[in-house]
Amino acid sequence: MLNRVLTGAPDSDQRLTHVVELPARAAGTATWPDWAASDVVEALRGTGIDTPWTHQTRTAELAAGGTHVVVSTGTASGKSLGYQLPVLNALLEDPRATALYLSPTKALGADQLRAIGALTHEGALRDIHPATYDGDTPAEIRQWVRANARWVFTNPDMLHLGILRSHQRWARVLRRLRYVVIDECHAYRGVFGSHVALVLRRLRRIAARYGADPIFILCSATTAEPAAAASRLIGAPCVAVTEDGSPRGPRTVALWEPPLLTALTGENGAPVRRSATSESARIMADLVAEGARTLTFVRSRRAAELTAMDTRRLLAEVDPQLSARIAAYRAGYLAEDRRELEAALADGSLLGAATTNALELGVDIAGLDAVVISGFPGTVASFWQQAGRAGRRTQGSLVLLVARDDPLDTFLVHHPEALLDKPVEATITDPNNPYVLGPQLLCAALEHPLTDAEVDEFGAREVLAELAGQGLIRRRTTGGDGPARWYVTADAQPHDAVDVRGGIGTPVAIVDGETGRLLGTADAGRAPATLHQGAVHLHQGDTYVVDELDLEGGVAFVHAAEPGWTTSARQLTSIAVDAITEQHRHGAVTSALAQVRVTSQVIGYLRTLITGEVLDLVELELPAQMLPTRAVLYTVTPELLAAAGIAPQQVPGALHAAEHAAIGLLPLVATCDRWDIGGVSTAEHPDTGLPTIFVYDGQPGGAGFAERGFGQLRRWLSATLAAIESCACATGCPSCVQSPKCGNGNHPLDKAGAARLLTAVLAELSYPAADIRPGESPEIDS
Repeated sequence: MLNRVLTGAPDSDQRLTHVVELPARAAGTATWPDWAASDVVEALRGTGIDTPWTHQTRTAELAAGGTHVVVSTGTASGKSLGYQLPVLNALLEDPRATALYLSPTKALGADQLRAIGALTHEGALRDIHPATYDGDTPAEIRQWVRANARWVFTNPDMLHLGILRSHQRWARVLRRLRYVVIDECHAYRGVFGSHVALVLRRLRRIAARYGADPIFILCSATTAEPAAAASRLIGAPCVAVTEDGSPRGPRTVALWEPPLLTALTGENGAPVRRSATSESARIMADLVAEGARTLTFVRSRRAAELTAMDTRRLLAEVDPQLSARIAAYRAGYLAEDRRELEAALADGSLLGAATTNALELGVDIAGLDAVVISGFPGTVASFWQQAGRAGRRTQGSLVLLVARDDPLDTFLVHHPEALLDKPVEATITDPNNPYVLGPQLLCAALEHPLTDAEVDEFGAREVLAELAGQGLIRRRTTGGDGPARWYVTADAQPHDAVDVRGGIGTPVAIVDGETGRLLGTADAGRAPATLHQGAVHLHQGDTYVVDELDLEGGVAFVHAAEPGWTTSARQLTSIAVDAITEQHRHGAVTSALAQVRVTSQVIGYLRTLITGEVLDLVELELPAQMLPTRAVLYTVTPELLAAAGIAPQQVPGALHAAEHAAIGLLPLVATCDRWDIGGVSTAEHPDTGLPTIFVYDGQPGGAGFAERGFGQLRRWLSATLAAIESCACATGCPSCVQSPKCGNGNHPLDKAGAARLLTAVLAELSYPAADIRPGESPEIDS
């Protein structure tokens, strides 16, 4: 199938950069635990599970023995049984015991609730009453859930807003809380993960107040350091189960790079590649024509619709009946439509679907013949999660990654070992970010006043002092022998100000100006770059154009339209170093982790056709925005640049190109997207007095990405250099050194100079680092 489909394309020998065959894996089975009640075992056997796999029983044994546990195994490996067994057993043994289940998406929660509902609808388990509690749950049902449900399926947002804020109404559930299940926990990263980590600490604190000490069971895709990541998330030690006992058929993994087009040019005349979306649609059509049930993962809802449409058009030329068996699957569909599509994929009546990552997390779809991944999904964990949708238990399957016009994609298809042989990334969270910790601390104090000891457990002494100075919290003694506590000041409602999904600051509402309908919200800090006048905004597959952005009023007005182009903001950015956290000297190169202030101003936006061709640049003038955050930076000496053959007039272009490529490659070492970070380069920065490159976190206070880059600097910059050298273009393109969000219109850029610069920097980094302590003649004067 691979040969027929892939070699049938023009220039396939040039597009197909790597193929590897992964062998089959036999099942590792175990016996049911002795402590498992026969009613629970029989209910699970009724779903077709005769004997459990080893990782399932290992997870269940640890949880039942009172140990927090994370199971980190592949897609469709049956992780759910690892928590179903101990939770159902506990709820059967104690008729008053309760449990919580948390998922990052409603679709996943609904899918798992259906599975538990099928197990508990009759027999001895019928009194468990599993139920959903989320933003769509009607008021009368919420009341029933609080009074009767013993296994509550919810999400971090509702745990924060609905349960912890009103914990007195949930006393029945919290008092006898035995287990907390956190599904797809690798999704909790960056600022979102930091918020969730603090919400879970608040849950453990309030549960303890009611006399409960629940065991946490976490399910994760295969990630690096799962025990450490899970421990950071819940704030308590976790044990990891990583040995996968599920069977797997043989799998072919192929990497594919679309060709450079000669008829079209992008910004500054740079070449552009055939789009990954178009290439993926052609490949899916060929696979379906060969009889392969295929799932194609794309990066946006609009791309899902376009890929499905293109695939149907191509198949209509071959067999109109096949064309009718292709669909798009994305978030935003009605639940019944989504379930119908899932069932059609499972029974084979639907042969192909183009989907966003809505089908990546836990929804019960596996056993497909092929998965096409249109553009690297951002993390190695997500790549394998999506790849795992291909393959029945013992039959072979195909996984094909189609590279986008992006430096990271370019690097991976030419350096397959970085994708296929490297450990999966560790999940990054930073619960100590003061911009996350401060608001969360106010929520905790409102739920129950904080003692000094609890403040220390949160690591929040300095943050608390700032909150007290702002008059938001105060310390007082209630009398008696009890400790003094910290109380939120009167009439405060801190929960409403916290967006668990990662927004910091007052959100901007996105409103359809023609109907008055609220479409969603966006972070105030990002609104000037994404919701400026004329910006194209996507919402559930529909396209809107922004008419007005009112930052003071916190609203952006849009109207529905199909303009035929996308927009990307152009902005001027400057950066100031406030403090150096840590730095190392490597000969003529000094690297540092710093607290910085980034000032940016949107000055216009680029309109780009779907083909990649640039239409024009529209000028704007919006107020400047200031972002306090963290950055990784490195300086080089003029002597090093001269020795590398970079003349003074080439320095700005070489630094700029190296900065762009580094931003594109940071996701290789940190679980971030290039849109989560930004960069600045300058031939002489006022705070360093030297040529300097900065890469900073795009969230107030930082998100941990810059810190990861600092710790992995040599590996990160080695990959950056390799990506530049791998790209076939002559002077730079979006696959290597051009950036879709460059505020300077991708000018100046010197691809060859960037390669010489990075080669020289990496040579210096090979020398042992000399730590520079404050007061010891630092290279960087902050």
